[in-house]
Amino acid sequence: MTRTVSQAENVARIRPITWFNLPCWAYRTAVSNLRNYRPTRRHLSVRRIGRCFVPNLRNPIFVVGAPRSGTTFLGKCLGELPEISYHFEPIATKAAARYLYEGHWGLVRARWFYRNVYAWLMRIHADGDLRFAEKTPRNAFVMLALLRMFPDASFIHIIRDGRDAALSLSERPWLQAAERDSKRVEPGGYRYGPFARFWVERDRVHEFGSTSDIHRCIWSWRRHTEAALAAGDDLATDRYHELRYESLTTHPQEEADRLLAFLGITDMASRKTFHEAVSRASVKSVGRWRGKLSAEDLEQIETEAGPLLTRLGYDDKAVTGARDHESAS
Repeated sequence: MTRTVSQAENVARIRPITWFNLPCWAYRTAVSNLRNYRPTRRHLSVRRIGRCFVPNLRNPIFVVGAPRSGTTFLGKCLGELPEISYHFEPIATKAAARYLYEGHWGLVRARWFYRNVYAWLMRIHADGDLRFAEKTPRNAFVMLALLRMFPDASFIHIIRDGRDAALSLSERPWLQAAERDSKRVEPGGYRYGPFARFWVERDRVHEFGSTSDIHRCIWSWRRHTEAALAAGDDLATDRYHELRYESLTTHPQEEADRLLAFLGITDMASRKTFHEAVSRASVKSVGRWRGKLSAEDLEQIETEAGPLLTRLGYDDKAVTGARDHESAS
C-alpha cells in the first residue's frame, strides 16, 4: 500500500543558518574541510604568513555542474595545481546557497558571509597567498550572484550525459525514497530522502516527493544543468568555461590544455601535474546507463529532460536504446 504524503511533508526540513548556531556551522565546515583538503608541502615565507591576515580572494575559481557529473574529479585535479588552494563543498556556503536563490539574503549580507568563509578556509591551511577554488554543484543556481560578490571570478561548468549522472545519483542515498524516515541529514542541511530542495519548482513539489528515484535524479540533473547554462549565457567567455565529462575521459590532454589556458596557468611543471591528474579520468563510467536503466526509467528521463539531452547532443533515443538492450538480453 502506497503511503499518501502531504505537500508539507514533501519539502525537506532544513537546518537554518542563524547567528546563534553559526559556531556550529563553522565547526562542521572546518572539520569537513580538514578531512577533504589535500595538503601540499610548502615552505613558510613572509608572503605566505602575511597573507594569513588578508587572504587572496582575487580571481576565485568555482567548479559547477549537476551532482555526479564529474565535479569532484575535476575539483581534485585542480587541487593538484600548486597555484591553487582547493576546497571541496564548503558546508557553510553550500547551505547558504538556498538563501541567495530564494532571496532571503541580500547581496551585502551574502558577500560578507561568503568572503569570510572563504578567507577563513584559506587561513586554516596558511594558503592566503594562493588562488582560491571550490566546487559545489549547488552554486549552479547562484552563479550570477557569486559574480557580483567576486567580479573577477572564473566558472568551470562540467556537463555529463544526464542518463549517466542520474543513474549515479540514484545509487547514492540523498534522494532515495527508502531514506524518508532515516532522519539523516546531508552536510548542506537537507534531510536525506525524497524531499523537495529549493530548486524544485513550487507547483511540482508533491510530484517530486511521490515519483521514482530515477525521476528525481534526472530532475536534479536538468535543473542544475539548465541553471548553469543560463548563467553561462550571461557571462563573458573569459569568465565561463564549459567542458564535457565524456570528452575529459576520451581526450584528456586536449581538455586539460583548454582549461589551463582559460585559467592562465603557464608554469610547465604545473601543466604537467594537471595533465597527469586529468589523464586518470575513466572511460568506463561513460554509457553505464545503457546496461542499467529500464525502458520505464528512460521513459521518465525522456519526459523530464529529453529536450535538454537533445540540445546538448545526447540525442540517441533513450527509449529505443533501452528496448534494443532488452531485446538483445
